[in-house]
Amino acid sequence: MHLAQLRLRDFRNYQRLDASFGPGFQLLLGANAQGKTNVLEAIYLLATLRSFRGVGSAQLVHHGAKGYFVGASVVSQTTHEVKMYWSATERKLSLDSQPVRRLTDYLGTLRAVVFCTEDLQLVKGTARTRRRFLDLLLAQTQPNYLPLLQRYALALRSRNSLLKQRSPDEALLDSFSQELVSLGNQLLAARRELLPRISPLARLAYRRISHDAEELRLEYQPSVKADFAVELARARDRERVYRSTLVGPHRDELALLLNERSAAQFGSEGQKRTLAVALKMAQAEYLTGILGSPPVLLIDDVMGELDAKRRAGLLPLLERAHLARGQVFMTCTEENWPRELGRDLHRWEIKSGTLTAAKAA
Repeated sequence: MHLAQLRLRDFRNYQRLDASFGPGFQLLLGANAQGKTNVLEAIYLLATLRSFRGVGSAQLVHHGAKGYFVGASVVSQTTHEVKMYWSATERKLSLDSQPVRRLTDYLGTLRAVVFCTEDLQLVKGTARTRRRFLDLLLAQTQPNYLPLLQRYALALRSRNSLLKQRSPDEALLDSFSQELVSLGNQLLAARRELLPRISPLARLAYRRISHDAEELRLEYQPSVKADFAVELARARDRERVYRSTLVGPHRDELALLLNERSAAQFGSEGQKRTLAVALKMAQAEYLTGILGSPPVLLIDDVMGELDAKRRAGLLPLLERAHLARGQVFMTCTEENWPRELGRDLHRWEIKSGTLTAAKAA
């Protein structure tokens, strides 16, 4: 799978971009604030329909424009054409000239894993960030998972809305509770099955990057300890006080432990950065194993943040992507691009929202 063409109109600092890419390494070179990361953001948007920077669509619109357009040609077994337009009053998404009615019909058209500074929130951020990491992996590999998650979120919102009322309808509350338990048990089962598959990949990736400095362990800590229905019923009095649903997969945690101690509490900045990269490496390896081909890797100046020793641990993943005719987009400045990648790459120069192929050195 690779992105063959990218077209941007009024996206971030790009008024217009038309670029064609082949498989292999695409090195995006330029000074800071020229638009390198914006290219990765557009590609990730095509893959997941969201920005990895955690911003809304309004912030992606070029200054003074009404909306943005992102288009692409994606090559896998066949070639797919994607067109996406967003404005405050209009939203359009089409695949092969047909409007996309359901997200499950679209997701998987382009698969991507991003490595960026925001990944540190996987370690330092709230439990919600780590839940989303698990949910994205499951949504990328199990077509039924995202609709299940959406239905659970809807039932949860409806139930919380009832709990906020002074005298909620008990029969309606019970009905939403039953739906929450049914959907929640399916989410719990999927997450439980995922952990033993992703954990060894994350451990191995961490060992490679840190050179066996510490032992990593992932521990899934569901808020439901035994029987969801029973625990939800027991929490009813506390829920009336807090006016919110206090038990369920929306409160699960993924504990990240280094030598059996919390990485967030006791890890150094270097260890946290290494752990964040290891989790993303595990995501990429897992997708490759399940789907048979590597996802597009988007690496936003992460190599510049790692010392040479830790960078070497990331190289095997890049080499495997290269051997499988995968595609890697990496942003760097001219000063910090990793020379160990060698010369077999496509270099692009980005300046003030303009991308041009760099001349061979």
